[in-house]
Amino acid sequence: MGMETFHSALQTLVVVGKAVQFPLMIGVFLVGAVLRLMIYYTVKRHAWFGREFENRVSQFLTREMDHKSHDVSFFVVTKRLLERTYYEVFERREHARRQKPDRMMLLSDRIFLVKMGCAWLVHDIIKQVRFLRYGSQPPKLLNITKNTFGKNPAFNRVFGIIPAIGLNDLLSILPGLFVIGGIFGTFLGVMKGLPELGGMDLNDPEKTKAIMDRFLVEISLAMASSITGIFLSVVMTLINTALNPERLFVDIVDRFENSLDLLWNYSHSNEVPLGMQQFDEHADPVEALASASLNQELDRTRGHRDFDEDPQKKSA
Repeated sequence: MGMETFHSALQTLVVVGKAVQFPLMIGVFLVGAVLRLMIYYTVKRHAWFGREFENRVSQFLTREMDHKSHDVSFFVVTKRLLERTYYEVFERREHARRQKPDRMMLLSDRIFLVKMGCAWLVHDIIKQVRFLRYGSQPPKLLNITKNTFGKNPAFNRVFGIIPAIGLNDLLSILPGLFVIGGIFGTFLGVMKGLPELGGMDLNDPEKTKAIMDRFLVEISLAMASSITGIFLSVVMTLINTALNPERLFVDIVDRFENSLDLLWNYSHSNEVPLGMQQFDEHADPVEALASASLNQELDRTRGHRDFDEDPQKKSA
C-alpha cells in the first residue's frame, strides 16, 4: 500500500512537473528581469542625486579658486550645497513637467519615492556632519556616506516595501536555479518515458517501434528542458551583470565621499551658526532658491565689508 501510494505520488509529480515547468521557468525569468531592472532603477536614484551634488561642489570650488572665503564652516557649506542640489533638481523637473506634461516621470517619482529618498538623504547627511570635530585628523566621511546611503528607506526598498538587498541576493542565484530546473525537467522526462519501455514486445516489431518513438519524443522534450534552463541562465547572468546595483552603489559612495572630502579640505572649521534655518523639503523650490541666493549675496557683502574694515587684513 505504501509503495503504491509513493509511486502514485511520484507519477503525479512527473505529470504536473512536465506540465508547469516551461511556463514556470519563463514566468520566473520575466519577473526576475523586471525586478532586477526595478532594483537598478531604485539604486540609480542615489547615483542621480549624487552626481548632481558632485557637479555643484565642483562648480562651487571652481568659483572659489580666485576669491576663497575666510572662516568657512564645513557644516554651513555642505548644508547649503545639499539644499541647493535638492531644490534645483526638483524645481527643474517640475518646470520640465509643466512645459511638457510627463506623467511617466511624475508617476516614477511617486512609485519609487524619489523625492522622499533625496530629502531623507539630505536630512541625514546634515544631521551627521553637524557633530564632526574639526582637527588635524580628517573625519570618517566614507563611513558617514555608506551609513547614510545604506539606511535610506526609500532607495533601499523597491516601491518602499520590498528590501532591495534580499531581493538582489535572490536574483543573483536565479541563473543557477534555471540550470537546476532544466536538469530537473530532463529527469522528469526520462522518468515519464522509462515505464513505457516495459511494454515492448520483441515479437511485435511495430508496437516496439511505436513505444521507442514515443520514448525518443519524451527524451527530446526532456533535453529541451535543459537547453531552456541553460539559455535562461545565460541571459539572466548577462542581465545581472549589466544591471549590477552593487557596482553602482560603490561608485555612488565613492563620488559622494570625495565631494564631502573636498569640502572638508576647503573649510576652516565645522561651526554651526546659531539660529540657522532647518532644511525644509516641503518648501517651494523657487522661493527656497531665491532665499538661498539672497543669503549668499548678503554673506559675501558682509565678508567684503569686514575685510575693508579690518586694517590688518587690508595691509596683508
